[in-house]
Amino acid sequence: MLAEIRGLNEECGVFGIWGHKEAAQLSYYGLHALQHRGQEGAGIVTTDGQQLRAVKGEGLVNDVFNEEKLHTAIGHAAIAHARYATAGGNGIENVQPLLFRSSTGSLAIAHNGNLVNATHLKQYLERSGSIFNSTSDTEVVVHLIKKSSHSPFRAKVKNALSLLKGAFSILLLTTDSMIVARDRNGLRPLALGKLGDAWVVASETCAFDLIGAEYVREVEPGELLIISNNGLEVDSYVEKEQRTMCAMEYVYLARPDSNIDGINVHMARKRMGKELARECMHIEADVVTGVPDSSISAAIGFAEESGIPYELGLIKNRYVGRTFIQPTQELRERGVKMKLSPVVQVVKGKRVIMVDDSIVRGTTSRRIVRMLKEAGAKEVHVVISSPPMTDPCFYGIDTSTHEELIASSQNVEEIRQTIGADSLTFLSAEGLIKAIERPFEDENGGLCMACFTGKYPTEIFPDTILPHEKELLR
Repeated sequence: MLAEIRGLNEECGVFGIWGHKEAAQLSYYGLHALQHRGQEGAGIVTTDGQQLRAVKGEGLVNDVFNEEKLHTAIGHAAIAHARYATAGGNGIENVQPLLFRSSTGSLAIAHNGNLVNATHLKQYLERSGSIFNSTSDTEVVVHLIKKSSHSPFRAKVKNALSLLKGAFSILLLTTDSMIVARDRNGLRPLALGKLGDAWVVASETCAFDLIGAEYVREVEPGELLIISNNGLEVDSYVEKEQRTMCAMEYVYLARPDSNIDGINVHMARKRMGKELARECMHIEADVVTGVPDSSISAAIGFAEESGIPYELGLIKNRYVGRTFIQPTQELRERGVKMKLSPVVQVVKGKRVIMVDDSIVRGTTSRRIVRMLKEAGAKEVHVVISSPPMTDPCFYGIDTSTHEELIASSQNVEEIRQTIGADSLTFLSAEGLIKAIERPFEDENGGLCMACFTGKYPTEIFPDTILPHEKELLR
């Protein structure tokens, strides 16, 4: 779907490698594979065992890096980051990895996710004398490490991480080690791989595929990995809690060729489409089409299960940049038409089932329905391969208030009228859990379903939400 138009934006993406002479170049390719997770900035920090070097900038990976810049990034190890500004705002000072130099040594950090107690911790640190260079919640982690009275360095890191609440996959780089950590609930994905003798970590396994690395396993919730010239050492900074991987990783965020906990994302989305077809067999239609790109897998599954033929009813223009999407309503309308075009010969005179992964504000769904009808569709039945998003996400997805979510104030019939569809069906929560097929036996199948249920797996601190929103959290 058109994330930059509709308001559902990806997480960030992290990549790290230790023990390869072309660490910077491989990180560049890794970031390319993770580009879908963040398009606002990118950076790479390398180490040659003596010092840390940073190359970063705002924009897409290709905009930030060139051969000359990568040539200056000397080293056998690197951490890298593709940024979407879920917290802290834009600006070069917030582009990661963040690099810090001090008399006790240099440290770089890359982080995917959101800390729900970041403001609380930042206020504590500022009262004790810390000065922040960015507005990113990631910087809080480094200050906690520096403030820790524990020793040695690993103990400082473990103490700092134990204070964090929320979602994070964190990579730390020093001159002599790379430290990898995942939040205690495993809300954000993080995988471990090998490329020859080199160790690799990445937000998604598609990055391994691009560079030819072999998947080893997932980084466990609450786990701490220390990678150095001595190899891999496994530790933990806290007891892991109940696994709650973000369900939206499977629904929308992750690339379809990635595997999360051994589950292929494309196949999970196909099963969502099949479950959705079973839940709305009453709909009579002539053709099924999916909204590119993340909804194609579910649309194929829906067509297979329902027996209604799948057709390419909507075409995505891949050469329209984000700069074309402007804030005025008139230009937003044009932006949708530039991004998506209906295939008139496919939809004209047909009863169309339009499969999408989610509805956030409803504005883009309304425009696409109108576009299909203007192209001659007799009926447009919208089916969504996830439940209604009724509650905001505080863990890194860009939906942080109820006011941004149409399903928080309108029921299904009201949303149907708003978007102008002839019918509207959402996949049930039970159907979503069944389709993903995670091997965990709790009621949510090891998934965070908070945006659909309002039941958050962690404490939600008052400083993470707007004042008028507090009464909405129960």
